[in-house]
Amino acid sequence: MPVIPVAGSEKFANLPTTPEETRRIVGDSVRLHDVDRSVVDALDPLTYEVVRHRLTSITEEMGEALKRMSGSVVVTDCNDFDAAIMDEVGDVVQVGLYNTELAASLDMAANWTLRNRCARPGIAPGDMFLCNDPWVGGGLHQNDTSLFAPLFVDGELFCWTGAVAHQVDLGGVSPGSWSVGATDVFWESLPTPPVKIVEGGEIRQDIEDVWLRRSRVPKLVALDLRAKIGANNVAHERLRALCDKYGADVVKAVMRRTMDDAEQRLRAKLREIPDGSWSSVAHQDSARSGDRGIYRIVLTLTKTDDRLVFDFTGTDPQVDGLINCTFAGLRGGIMPVLLTMVCGDIPWACGGIYRCIEIISEPGTINNCTFPAGIGKASVASGWATTNVATECLAGMLDTHPEHRKRLMSVCCGTWDFALLAGVDQRGGGFVTMLCDSMAGGLGARSDSDGVDTGGLACIPMGRVADVEMNEFAFPMLYLWRREEPDSGGPGRFRGGVGASSCFIPYDSPLGGVHLVVSAPGKALPLAGGLSGGLPAGTQHDVLVRNTDVHARFAAGRIPASLDELAGTTDLVPTHHETDLGAADVYYTHWQGGGGYGDPLRRDPAAVAADVAAHKVSPAGAGDVYGVVVDDRGAVDEDATTTRRAALRRSRAGLGAEEVPA
Repeated sequence: MPVIPVAGSEKFANLPTTPEETRRIVGDSVRLHDVDRSVVDALDPLTYEVVRHRLTSITEEMGEALKRMSGSVVVTDCNDFDAAIMDEVGDVVQVGLYNTELAASLDMAANWTLRNRCARPGIAPGDMFLCNDPWVGGGLHQNDTSLFAPLFVDGELFCWTGAVAHQVDLGGVSPGSWSVGATDVFWESLPTPPVKIVEGGEIRQDIEDVWLRRSRVPKLVALDLRAKIGANNVAHERLRALCDKYGADVVKAVMRRTMDDAEQRLRAKLREIPDGSWSSVAHQDSARSGDRGIYRIVLTLTKTDDRLVFDFTGTDPQVDGLINCTFAGLRGGIMPVLLTMVCGDIPWACGGIYRCIEIISEPGTINNCTFPAGIGKASVASGWATTNVATECLAGMLDTHPEHRKRLMSVCCGTWDFALLAGVDQRGGGFVTMLCDSMAGGLGARSDSDGVDTGGLACIPMGRVADVEMNEFAFPMLYLWRREEPDSGGPGRFRGGVGASSCFIPYDSPLGGVHLVVSAPGKALPLAGGLSGGLPAGTQHDVLVRNTDVHARFAAGRIPASLDELAGTTDLVPTHHETDLGAADVYYTHWQGGGGYGDPLRRDPAAVAADVAAHKVSPAGAGDVYGVVVDDRGAVDEDATTTRRAALRRSRAGLGAEEVPA
């Protein structure tokens, strides 16, 4: 079905503007607080560091407040949210340590609101604006809902604070707003441009009613709205106290210097690295249910002096499906890698870091799509794939410098193994939840060490996997196991961290079963690439076993430890799938590890033997990939290993007429 252009949608195709342009647009509608350069230059170092660290702690307090007030396991246990402090025009001064992918585009949404809402309905003290329109910003797909609030000091708009979190359901064809059959955005949750939902400190009931009406779990969404209000209120209380103690001009001067410091330190670091260009291609398999296409995101990163250019020329056009992302998603794919890999020792002031980069991307492509392309999966589809190419290119750049190469990391996990459950819970209430087990992805290998096994995701520094017991308490499910899986980490001289698997059944629902929505790419090809000769992590692997004998095994006092132990009909689950799980159906999901670094044939044989003993690598993987022969006692057979590695090298070069020994 062709995507029909929608007249007027260009208003929401938000591109960042300069502070000067924003001030011109706002005019006299809102008084904006600013400081002279002399105030910034006059800051003493001690005051600067004290206030800067206080701003950092305020973003942490925002996160804690949001977690304590939310009722969603996705927020309270998995940390799929973030918070930020922005200056008066929306430039990010400090971003939280949670899901940096989400917060990276809050500046776009706050700036758009300032430019488009300053006259009507107006921006005043006590107001807060809600947005889940990824073309405007504030999130990568509609479920990423942001709430940002202007803080006024002495009648002037001093700064903005913002909180953003994943909502488990905001409408659309499928539960969880994950419409796997979508061809455009009209299958999905309605994108809502910034709307004033809190006015003068009070929730506007009419707007909240409109907001909640779309959801299958309105009470949970309403609670998350109040959690974000609370996070902003905490930030405003702390910021007012900071301004009272040091003066508004001093606090604003610290904000200015923090962004300047981030810019200057990043430029200084870039000048130390040799100039050059690095290229990468990331793939996605399947754009929607029933589709068997492969789609590419292409990046050429060019580093010249103190500037980075991210050129996505050659990326595939947007596609009928749910995997596209907007320009906000593209930026959200780049910034987390810059923060965690390049700017680990630099203030996370995105407003300054963005000054060092240029993005070249043609509208209408898969990671810079135009309305009304489907974007329901953007955060873990084209946004995530953008992170993958940015990771490979930035890591390649760092690898050219003897000191900075210590901070590089191969691609982590490579994709999100999305599984959503919905139905009636064990208490008789309706529920929808995203299973966040794959938050325990394998981290990519480093230039001098293995990746951390099930260590998380680089773009979500504070990401966590919910306890098995918490998931079983909150939802009608029972785990058979959740465990690390051998051979799931990318082989290399330094191995990528291993991924893991979960296996569970519906349990104790009054309906007997539950509804399942699956959206998990990386089944046709691996997505967590390796570096410098390192190999990618294994592919995604999901299995559904129907009508098993699991309950009979429970009655006999046995818990199955593998799918082979179960009777029933076994089906491999495609990339996008929606179905029901019966009470005797078993669902198995196996997500990816991290990419490797360096040639696997150069890995220390003793390290391979240790991996085999720890079940990180199988004996077959040790011999076939690493060329290491481990005997029955777990010791390395040195002579056999030397022979096998030599044979594998000959085979690689096309010189091995003789059979490679087992």
